Amino acid sequence: MTIDLSEEQRAFASALADFCKRETGTRQQRDELTDGGRHAHHQGLYQKMADLGWLGVTIPEQYGGAGGGMVDTCLLLEHIGYGLVPVGGFATSAIVAGAVERFGTAAQRQTVLGGVAMGRTYAIAMSEPGAGSDVAALACRAAPGPDGGFVINGQKTWCSNAHIADAILLVARTAGKPGDHDGLSMFLVPADAAGLRINGINTMGGREVNDLYFTDCSVSADAVVGQVDAGWRQLMAGLNLERLILAGLMLGTARRAFDDTLGYVRERKQFGRPIGTFQVLRHRIADLATEIECCRLLVYHTARQIDRDPSRVLPRESSMVKLKTTEVAREVALAGMQMMGGYGYATEYDMERHVRATLISTVYGGTSEIQRDIIGKTYGL
Repeated sequence: MTIDLSEEQRAFASALADFCKRETGTRQQRDELTDGGRHAHHQGLYQKMADLGWLGVTIPEQYGGAGGGMVDTCLLLEHIGYGLVPVGGFATSAIVAGAVERFGTAAQRQTVLGGVAMGRTYAIAMSEPGAGSDVAALACRAAPGPDGGFVINGQKTWCSNAHIADAILLVARTAGKPGDHDGLSMFLVPADAAGLRINGINTMGGREVNDLYFTDCSVSADAVVGQVDAGWRQLMAGLNLERLILAGLMLGTARRAFDDTLGYVRERKQFGRPIGTFQVLRHRIADLATEIECCRLLVYHTARQIDRDPSRVLPRESSMVKLKTTEVAREVALAGMQMMGGYGYATEYDMERHVRATLISTVYGGTSEIQRDIIGKTYGL
């Protein structure tokens, strides 16, 4: 199905496809960029995309961006996912930029939005050992410090890209007790701040996430993003962006896993003919293709809604697009592994990478269970 794009957007998509083919079109290229798949971000490649003006696709022109919308961002994310482009820092950087654009000071916007456009990376720290889906349970505390600043103590975990970030958007408790929605605040903390220790967590996906330990980490008053104690409402205002960004990326990954599977079942022969010609696999391919097209329509429909009114919060639509796209991507990758048999499990092929990437996508950014709960609540349940 064709997504209705402007001439400019079609040219952008074509340029992205050419770039991905040229820079990450072979397994050898991707292995060299990621040290055999151990790293999800290559700063040199990221900088090339910044120099082309692509990382600032939705950044206002006054900060060095292109001033585009969410449809443009989804085009970029879809091609990053499909092309297996190792620029894992972009998604979290775009999420942080969105929060700073909505609530930051002029100086913060200049630093962060301009920084994203120039190729800097940012991370966001919310989850804690005792607080994941239940954000209100956050206990990491920022207490009043000298000169009107704050002193941060506590731990964050599962923080994507903190080890490559220039700064981290921290959500910490400034009032109340764990369990209260009020009393949370946002802070921009330099990644090299004294009192902050960043430890990598080994995962199936290599080095992507981190534990953060804050020990008497001091930040000035101008580190606050938005209003003190208003972090919960500020987080809710950013749900559209965060969930759509994750969905756009997984749409590309789902498409790539599907095409890799299709290529295999067309060539692999058993019992004297390509295995894709057997009805059981032919019908499975048909089902997966249909599901991916549903996801494409949902992703770009949601992006257009946001572009029409960026201030409008879309809890139902943003949860639906994140839920549907990540679960379909996981289904496609697992089906691809099954159809490829042992080859799908071998690191010689990309399918096992697709499986690892899609399995975690239904967890980060709000689990599938949380998305279903939110959608149900929008129907008064």
